[in-house]
Amino acid sequence: MGVEEKSRASGDSPRDGVLPTVNPEVEKAQPPKSAIHPAFYVSIWIAMSSSVILFNKWILSAKGFDFPVVLTTYHLVFSTIMTQILARYTTLLDGRKTVKMTGKVYLRAIVPIGFFFSLSLICGNLTYLYLSVSFIQMLKATTPVAVLLSGWALGVSTINMRVFLNVSVIVVGVIIASYGELEFVWLGVILQIAGVAFEALRLTMVQRLLSSAEFKMDPLVSLYYFAPICALMNGVVALFWEVPRLTMADVDRVGLFYFFLNGLCAFGLNVSVVFLIGKTSSLVLTLCGVLKDVLLVVASMVIYGSQVTLTQFFGYSIALGGMVYYKLGAETIKSYAGEAGRQWADFGNRRPVLRRISIILLSVFVVFSLLGGFAPDYAAGIDPTEYLNEAKSKIGMSD
Repeated sequence: MGVEEKSRASGDSPRDGVLPTVNPEVEKAQPPKSAIHPAFYVSIWIAMSSSVILFNKWILSAKGFDFPVVLTTYHLVFSTIMTQILARYTTLLDGRKTVKMTGKVYLRAIVPIGFFFSLSLICGNLTYLYLSVSFIQMLKATTPVAVLLSGWALGVSTINMRVFLNVSVIVVGVIIASYGELEFVWLGVILQIAGVAFEALRLTMVQRLLSSAEFKMDPLVSLYYFAPICALMNGVVALFWEVPRLTMADVDRVGLFYFFLNGLCAFGLNVSVVFLIGKTSSLVLTLCGVLKDVLLVVASMVIYGSQVTLTQFFGYSIALGGMVYYKLGAETIKSYAGEAGRQWADFGNRRPVLRRISIILLSVFVVFSLLGGFAPDYAAGIDPTEYLNEAKSKIGMSD
């Protein structure tokens, strides 16, 4: 049998020098890439999260609406109405159809979680009456520590002293930052610590609930189930605590339009989280959370004139560094730091002028932040009027 006959017998067909091509059906089956860059979702989430915190501070402090429980109840009622609308007219809440929710599960799981959720919201909003936004963000850095301890207490995770020593760095940083706080109010600090503790218990209980495949929920579906019971609990507290002294004058001082906008921002934050989780990784979420906290501290300094001392800056830097190390680990940080360095060098080779401009803008931003935030703590007692009047008298000028 010849070579050609053997080829036919084996079932091989002549290739005619043509390389194999990709199956066009496989190419069609691949999902199309999103036209929107993940940075867009990150920016929206940071903007919404920061806006809600600054907006709440403005209503409770600047506008004198000292009814934090009423404000929290309003947010939850607004979220309840919006989730019901979205469930009926959109597909954003279709994930609830896979959740095997029964009356027994709701009472034994959702209600206790809602209870701690309500307490964390109440304590968190009460804190705005006593502390600055910048100091509140510093205290919130202890959340990973509280979550770790609550996980051990509820048996969700096993005790690991090495991990505990790692997160202790966060505590040390927050203690240093607290020591440098100029407007330290014990009641505000206690309320914030309580809020962090309640939030940690809630997160741990949610983790235990979601460990079952039957109860996997995204943040928006969770809000669909938790918002009604939380609104009811907060409403009962507000009814006896704040409603008796609430008047229409207090509401008019803020304005119905701003209340509506505030509720919309609070609900929009939950929607943005859903899209952020679906478009980014856990690493991006961690780094974005740190970036958001830093931007909030700077925004508090610029908008509300909050004074941040060098001691606080040093302590908060330690806390943020400890939080990133705890969430990512040393090896992950090294690998991504190396990759970031290569990307930065490549950016400098491709766009040298733009890189120089970026460095200059960052330097200017840091200098102005230092001058604007740190200078007042040693110059607050100086009255320039006295020196101006003295200068006028020396040169013969009068008012």
